[in-house]
Amino acid sequence: MPRSLLAAYRGTGADLPFGDPLPYHDGVAMEGYFWRFTDPARGRVVIALIGVNRDADGGHWATLGLGGHPNAFLDTAAHPEAGADRERMGAFAGTAFRGQADRLVVDLGPRARLDVRIEAPVPWTRRSFGGSSVFHAVPSLNQYWHPWLLGGRVRGAAILGDDEWDLDGATVYCEKNWGRGGFPPAWWWGQAQGFAEPGVCVAFAGGIVTAGPLRREITAIVVRMPDGRLIRLGDPVISPVSATVTDETWSIRGRGARWSVEIEGAAPLGNAHVLPVPLPAERRNVPGALEHLGGTMRVVVRRRGRVVWAGDSPLAALEHGGIDRARAEARRRGADDDATHAAPQR
Repeated sequence: MPRSLLAAYRGTGADLPFGDPLPYHDGVAMEGYFWRFTDPARGRVVIALIGVNRDADGGHWATLGLGGHPNAFLDTAAHPEAGADRERMGAFAGTAFRGQADRLVVDLGPRARLDVRIEAPVPWTRRSFGGSSVFHAVPSLNQYWHPWLLGGRVRGAAILGDDEWDLDGATVYCEKNWGRGGFPPAWWWGQAQGFAEPGVCVAFAGGIVTAGPLRREITAIVVRMPDGRLIRLGDPVISPVSATVTDETWSIRGRGARWSVEIEGAAPLGNAHVLPVPLPAERRNVPGALEHLGGTMRVVVRRRGRVVWAGDSPLAALEHGGIDRARAEARRRGADDDATHAAPQR
Protein backbone atom coordinates (compact mmCIF):
# COMPACT_ATOMS: atom_id res chain seq x y z
CA MET A 1 0.00 0.00 0.00
CA PRO A 2 1.41 3.48 -0.85
CA ARG A 3 2.73 5.29 2.21
CA SER A 4 0.24 8.16 1.96
CA LEU A 5 -2.70 5.78 1.61
CA LEU A 6 -1.48 3.71 4.56
CA ALA A 7 -1.16 6.86 6.68
CA ALA A 8 -4.73 7.84 5.82
CA TYR A 9 -5.97 4.34 6.64
CA ARG A 10 -4.13 4.29 9.99
CA GLY A 11 -5.47 7.77 10.69
CA THR A 12 -8.91 6.19 11.05
CA GLY A 13 -7.50 4.00 13.85
CA ALA A 14 -7.21 0.83 11.78
CA ASP A 15 -4.17 -1.37 11.12
CA LEU A 16 -3.56 -3.83 8.31
CA PRO A 17 -3.13 -7.54 9.11
CA PHE A 18 0.49 -8.12 10.17
CA GLY A 19 0.84 -4.37 10.61
CA ASP A 20 2.37 -2.67 13.64
CA PRO A 21 -0.19 -1.02 15.98
CA LEU A 22 2.49 0.59 18.17
CA PRO A 23 3.14 3.79 16.14
CA TYR A 24 0.75 6.69 16.67
CA HIS A 25 -2.48 6.72 14.66
CA ASP A 26 -2.38 10.33 13.51
CA GLY A 27 -6.03 11.31 13.18
CA VAL A 28 -7.77 9.67 16.14
CA ALA A 29 -9.23 11.77 18.92
CA MET A 30 -7.29 9.99 21.66
CA GLU A 31 -4.47 7.47 21.87
CA GLY A 32 -3.77 6.23 25.38
CA TYR A 33 -0.57 4.57 26.64
CA PHE A 34 -0.57 2.67 29.93
CA TRP A 35 2.20 1.09 32.05
CA ARG A 36 1.65 -1.11 35.10
CA PHE A 37 4.48 -2.32 37.34
CA THR A 38 3.79 -5.17 39.76
CA ASP A 39 6.12 -6.04 42.64
CA PRO A 40 4.68 -9.15 44.35
CA ALA A 41 7.58 -9.47 46.81
CA ARG A 42 6.75 -6.07 48.34
CA GLY A 43 3.02 -6.13 47.58
CA ARG A 44 3.25 -2.97 45.47
CA VAL A 45 1.81 -1.73 42.19
CA VAL A 46 2.60 1.44 40.25
CA ILE A 47 0.67 2.74 37.23
CA ALA A 48 1.53 5.48 34.76
CA LEU A 49 -0.55 6.77 31.88
CA ILE A 50 -0.64 9.32 29.12
CA GLY A 51 -3.49 10.12 26.77
CA VAL A 52 -2.46 11.98 23.62
CA ASN A 53 -5.60 13.96 22.79
CA ARG A 54 -6.59 15.95 19.71
CA ASP A 55 -8.71 19.05 20.27
CA ALA A 56 -11.32 20.55 17.95
CA ASP A 57 -8.67 22.61 16.13
CA GLY A 58 -6.31 19.67 15.61
CA GLY A 59 -3.93 20.63 18.41
CA HIS A 60 -2.64 18.10 20.93
CA TRP A 61 -2.76 18.03 24.71
CA ALA A 62 -2.21 15.27 27.28
CA THR A 63 -3.95 13.48 30.11
CA LEU A 64 -1.30 12.31 32.60
CA GLY A 65 -1.40 10.09 35.67
CA LEU A 66 0.87 8.35 38.17
CA GLY A 67 -0.39 6.21 41.04
CA GLY A 68 0.49 3.46 43.48
CA HIS A 69 -0.84 0.72 45.74
CA PRO A 70 -1.01 0.10 48.69
CA ASN A 71 -0.26 3.72 49.63
CA ALA A 72 -3.38 4.88 47.71
CA PHE A 73 -1.46 7.63 45.93
CA LEU A 74 -2.71 9.12 42.66
CA ASP A 75 -1.71 12.30 40.87
CA THR A 76 -3.26 13.34 37.56
CA ALA A 77 -2.93 16.37 35.32
CA ALA A 78 -3.94 17.93 32.02
CA HIS A 79 -0.82 19.02 30.15
CA PRO A 80 -0.91 21.61 27.33
CA GLU A 81 1.61 19.68 25.20
CA ALA A 82 1.50 16.16 23.79
CA GLY A 83 3.13 14.19 21.02
CA ALA A 84 3.61 10.61 19.88
CA ASP A 85 5.98 8.72 17.63
CA ARG A 86 4.61 7.90 14.17
CA GLU A 87 7.31 5.29 13.50
CA ARG A 88 7.56 3.31 16.75
CA MET A 89 6.27 3.11 20.30
CA GLY A 90 6.54 6.50 22.04
CA ALA A 91 4.45 9.19 23.74
CA PHE A 92 5.51 12.52 25.26
CA ALA A 93 4.28 15.59 27.15
CA GLY A 94 6.95 18.24 27.48
CA THR A 95 9.27 17.43 30.39
CA ALA A 96 6.44 15.82 32.37
CA PHE A 97 6.22 12.49 30.56
CA ARG A 98 8.39 10.51 28.20
CA GLY A 99 7.43 6.91 27.47
CA GLN A 100 9.22 4.58 25.07
CA ALA A 101 9.46 0.84 24.59
CA ASP A 102 12.35 0.43 27.03
CA ARG A 103 12.23 3.57 29.22
CA LEU A 104 9.64 5.59 31.10
CA VAL A 105 10.24 8.92 32.85
CA VAL A 106 7.43 10.80 34.61
CA ASP A 107 7.77 14.12 36.46
CA LEU A 108 4.50 15.58 37.71
CA GLY A 109 6.24 17.44 40.54
CA PRO A 110 8.41 16.62 43.54
CA ARG A 111 5.82 14.17 44.96
CA ALA A 112 5.04 12.30 41.73
CA ARG A 113 8.06 11.00 39.82
CA LEU A 114 9.15 7.78 38.18
CA ASP A 115 12.21 6.70 36.21
CA VAL A 116 12.47 3.08 35.07
CA ARG A 117 14.09 0.96 32.39
CA ILE A 118 12.55 -2.21 31.01
CA GLU A 119 14.75 -5.23 30.35
CA ALA A 120 14.06 -8.75 29.01
CA PRO A 121 10.72 -7.67 27.47
CA VAL A 122 7.97 -10.21 26.82
CA PRO A 123 6.16 -8.81 23.77
CA TRP A 124 2.85 -9.67 22.15
CA THR A 125 3.51 -12.67 19.90
CA ARG A 126 0.48 -12.87 17.59
CA ARG A 127 1.73 -11.03 14.54
CA SER A 128 -1.48 -11.11 12.48
CA PHE A 129 -3.48 -8.79 14.75
CA GLY A 130 -3.30 -7.09 18.14
CA GLY A 131 -5.59 -7.39 21.13
CA SER A 132 -8.68 -6.30 19.20
CA SER A 133 -8.08 -9.09 16.66
CA VAL A 134 -9.86 -8.65 13.30
CA PHE A 135 -11.43 -5.41 14.51
CA HIS A 136 -8.02 -3.75 14.12
CA ALA A 137 -8.62 -3.79 10.37
CA VAL A 138 -12.03 -2.05 10.62
CA PRO A 139 -11.69 1.72 10.11
CA SER A 140 -13.18 4.38 12.39
CA LEU A 141 -14.14 2.34 15.43
CA ASN A 142 -14.53 4.30 18.62
CA GLN A 143 -12.07 2.04 20.44
CA TYR A 144 -9.16 -0.30 19.72
CA TRP A 145 -7.04 -2.14 22.32
CA HIS A 146 -3.60 -3.70 22.19
CA PRO A 147 -1.65 -5.17 25.15
CA TRP A 148 1.79 -5.00 23.58
CA LEU A 149 4.02 -5.96 26.54
CA LEU A 150 3.09 -8.93 28.75
CA GLY A 151 6.12 -8.97 31.01
CA GLY A 152 9.68 -7.83 31.51
CA ARG A 153 12.15 -6.89 34.24
CA VAL A 154 12.18 -3.39 35.72
CA ARG A 155 15.08 -1.29 37.01
CA GLY A 156 14.31 2.04 38.61
CA ALA A 157 12.37 3.86 41.30
CA ALA A 158 9.29 5.98 41.95
CA ILE A 159 8.39 8.80 44.32
CA LEU A 160 4.70 8.60 45.24
CA GLY A 161 3.69 11.19 47.80
CA ASP A 162 5.77 10.63 50.93
CA ASP A 163 7.08 7.27 49.73
CA GLU A 164 10.12 6.45 47.61
CA TRP A 165 9.90 2.94 46.17
CA ASP A 166 12.65 0.82 44.69
CA LEU A 167 11.11 -1.00 41.71
CA ASP A 168 14.10 -3.17 40.81
CA GLY A 169 12.88 -6.67 40.00
CA ALA A 170 9.24 -5.74 39.44
CA THR A 171 7.48 -7.01 36.34
CA VAL A 172 5.76 -4.83 33.76
CA TYR A 173 2.64 -4.76 31.60
CA CYS A 174 1.99 -2.18 28.84
CA GLU A 175 -0.96 -1.51 26.57
CA LYS A 176 -2.43 1.04 24.20
CA ASN A 177 -6.00 2.05 23.45
CA TRP A 178 -7.21 4.53 20.87
CA GLY A 179 -10.29 5.52 18.95
CA ARG A 180 -12.14 7.88 16.69
CA GLY A 181 -14.09 9.63 19.44
CA GLY A 182 -11.98 9.09 22.55
CA PHE A 183 -13.49 6.64 25.00
CA PRO A 184 -16.56 4.43 24.36
CA PRO A 185 -19.93 5.00 26.05
CA ALA A 186 -19.06 2.34 28.65
CA TRP A 187 -16.11 0.04 29.31
CA TRP A 188 -14.64 -2.52 31.72
CA TRP A 189 -11.05 -3.61 32.07
CA GLY A 190 -8.73 -5.68 34.21
CA GLN A 191 -5.11 -6.80 34.36
CA ALA A 192 -3.06 -8.91 36.73
CA GLN A 193 0.38 -10.32 37.28
CA GLY A 194 1.64 -11.42 40.69
CA PHE A 195 0.38 -15.00 40.34
CA ALA A 196 2.31 -17.93 41.83
CA GLU A 197 3.81 -18.48 38.36
CA PRO A 198 5.83 -15.31 37.70
CA GLY A 199 5.47 -15.41 33.90
CA VAL A 200 1.67 -15.37 33.88
CA CYS A 201 -0.09 -12.23 32.64
CA VAL A 202 -3.85 -11.80 32.34
CA ALA A 203 -5.76 -8.90 30.81
CA PHE A 204 -9.26 -8.21 29.57
CA ALA A 205 -10.92 -5.20 28.01
CA GLY A 206 -14.50 -4.66 26.94
CA GLY A 207 -16.94 -1.97 26.02
CA ILE A 208 -19.56 -0.75 23.61
CA VAL A 209 -17.91 -0.55 20.19
CA THR A 210 -19.46 1.70 17.55
CA ALA A 211 -18.78 2.54 13.91
CA GLY A 212 -21.55 4.24 11.97
CA PRO A 213 -24.71 2.20 12.62
CA LEU A 214 -22.68 -0.62 14.23
CA ARG A 215 -23.11 -0.79 17.99
CA ARG A 216 -22.01 -3.92 19.81
CA GLU A 217 -20.76 -4.96 23.23
CA ILE A 218 -17.40 -6.70 22.82
CA THR A 219 -14.93 -8.06 25.38
CA ALA A 220 -11.48 -9.56 24.75
CA ILE A 221 -9.40 -11.78 27.05
CA VAL A 222 -5.65 -12.31 26.87
CA VAL A 223 -3.81 -14.89 29.00
CA ARG A 224 -0.08 -15.59 28.86
CA MET A 225 0.21 -19.06 30.33
CA PRO A 226 3.03 -20.35 32.58
CA ASP A 227 4.60 -22.10 29.56
CA GLY A 228 4.52 -18.91 27.49
CA ARG A 229 1.54 -19.80 25.30
CA LEU A 230 -0.69 -16.84 24.49
CA ILE A 231 -4.45 -17.36 24.54
CA ARG A 232 -6.79 -14.74 23.13
CA LEU A 233 -10.58 -14.95 23.17
CA GLY A 234 -13.11 -12.38 22.06
CA ASP A 235 -14.04 -12.84 18.42
CA PRO A 236 -17.85 -12.57 18.59
CA VAL A 237 -18.47 -15.59 16.35
CA ILE A 238 -15.70 -18.10 17.08
CA SER A 239 -14.63 -17.23 20.64
CA PRO A 240 -17.28 -15.03 22.29
CA VAL A 241 -16.76 -13.46 25.70
CA SER A 242 -19.51 -12.38 28.09
CA ALA A 243 -19.07 -9.83 30.88
CA THR A 244 -21.13 -9.05 33.97
CA VAL A 245 -19.65 -6.02 35.70
CA THR A 246 -20.46 -3.72 38.61
CA ASP A 247 -18.32 -1.12 40.38
CA GLU A 248 -17.10 -3.88 42.72
CA THR A 249 -17.23 -7.16 40.75
CA TRP A 250 -16.03 -8.36 37.34
CA SER A 251 -17.23 -11.71 35.98
CA ILE A 252 -15.77 -12.52 32.55
CA ARG A 253 -16.41 -15.75 30.60
CA GLY A 254 -14.84 -16.66 27.26
CA ARG A 255 -15.02 -19.82 25.20
CA GLY A 256 -13.48 -20.93 21.91
CA ALA A 257 -13.11 -24.21 20.07
CA ARG A 258 -10.33 -25.44 22.38
CA TRP A 259 -9.89 -22.93 25.19
CA SER A 260 -12.18 -21.43 27.79
CA VAL A 261 -11.28 -18.81 30.39
CA GLU A 262 -13.14 -17.71 33.51
CA ILE A 263 -12.14 -14.55 35.37
CA GLU A 264 -13.58 -13.36 38.67
CA GLY A 265 -12.44 -9.99 39.99
CA ALA A 266 -13.46 -8.13 43.11
CA ALA A 267 -12.56 -4.95 44.98
CA PRO A 268 -14.47 -2.77 47.49
CA LEU A 269 -15.81 0.46 46.06
CA GLY A 270 -14.30 2.48 48.89
CA ASN A 271 -10.80 1.58 47.69
CA ALA A 272 -11.27 2.82 44.13
CA HIS A 273 -9.46 5.74 42.58
CA VAL A 274 -11.35 8.03 40.23
CA LEU A 275 -9.37 8.33 37.01
CA PRO A 276 -9.73 11.25 34.61
CA VAL A 277 -11.36 10.72 31.24
CA PRO A 278 -10.42 13.19 28.50
CA LEU A 279 -12.96 15.10 26.46
CA PRO A 280 -10.44 15.59 23.63
CA ALA A 281 -12.21 18.29 21.64
CA GLU A 282 -12.76 20.38 24.78
CA ARG A 283 -9.18 20.13 26.11
CA ARG A 284 -10.23 18.98 29.57
CA ASN A 285 -10.45 15.91 31.76
CA VAL A 286 -13.46 14.87 33.80
CA PRO A 287 -13.91 12.07 36.35
CA GLY A 288 -15.26 9.00 34.59
CA ALA A 289 -13.51 5.74 35.55
CA LEU A 290 -13.34 3.83 38.82
CA GLU A 291 -9.93 2.16 39.04
CA HIS A 292 -8.86 -0.36 41.67
CA LEU A 293 -5.10 -0.87 41.82
CA GLY A 294 -5.07 -3.77 44.28
CA GLY A 295 -8.14 -5.93 43.77
CA THR A 296 -8.28 -9.72 43.67
CA MET A 297 -8.49 -11.84 40.53
CA ARG A 298 -9.19 -15.57 40.15
CA VAL A 299 -8.51 -17.11 36.73
CA VAL A 300 -9.34 -20.61 35.47
CA VAL A 301 -8.18 -21.79 32.03
CA ARG A 302 -9.57 -24.97 30.47
CA ARG A 303 -8.58 -26.84 27.33
CA ARG A 304 -11.45 -28.91 25.91
CA GLY A 305 -13.15 -28.76 29.30
CA ARG A 306 -10.15 -29.84 31.41
CA VAL A 307 -8.52 -27.36 33.79
CA VAL A 308 -4.91 -26.76 32.67
CA TRP A 309 -4.16 -23.76 34.86
CA ALA A 310 -5.79 -21.80 37.65
CA GLY A 311 -4.38 -18.97 39.71
CA ASP A 312 -5.07 -16.05 42.02
CA SER A 313 -3.56 -12.59 42.21
CA PRO A 314 -4.04 -10.15 45.12
CA LEU A 315 -2.63 -7.28 43.02
CA ALA A 316 -5.14 -6.99 40.19
CA ALA A 317 -6.19 -3.82 38.43
CA LEU A 318 -9.95 -3.58 37.85
CA GLU A 319 -11.74 -0.72 36.13
CA HIS A 320 -15.31 0.28 35.31
CA GLY A 321 -15.95 3.47 33.39
CA GLY A 322 -18.27 5.34 31.08
CA ILE A 323 -18.10 8.45 28.97
CA ASP A 324 -21.76 9.10 29.78
CA ARG A 325 -20.82 9.03 33.45
CA ALA A 326 -17.98 11.42 32.72
CA ARG A 327 -20.16 13.83 30.79
CA ALA A 328 -22.82 13.77 33.52
CA GLU A 329 -20.12 14.62 36.06
CA ALA A 330 -18.85 17.41 33.80
CA ARG A 331 -22.37 18.86 33.54
CA ARG A 332 -22.81 18.60 37.32
CA ARG A 333 -19.52 20.35 37.94
CA GLY A 334 -20.44 23.02 35.43
CA ALA A 335 -23.70 23.63 37.27
CA ASP A 336 -21.82 23.80 40.56
CA ASP A 337 -19.41 26.31 39.08
CA ASP A 338 -22.29 28.43 37.78
CA ALA A 339 -23.95 28.35 41.19
CA THR A 340 -20.70 29.34 42.84
CA HIS A 341 -20.13 32.20 40.43
CA ALA A 342 -23.70 33.42 40.92
CA ALA A 343 -23.53 33.37 44.71
CA PRO A 344 -23.47 36.81 46.34
CA GLN A 345 -20.13 37.90 47.73
CA ARG A 346 -19.96 38.28 51.50
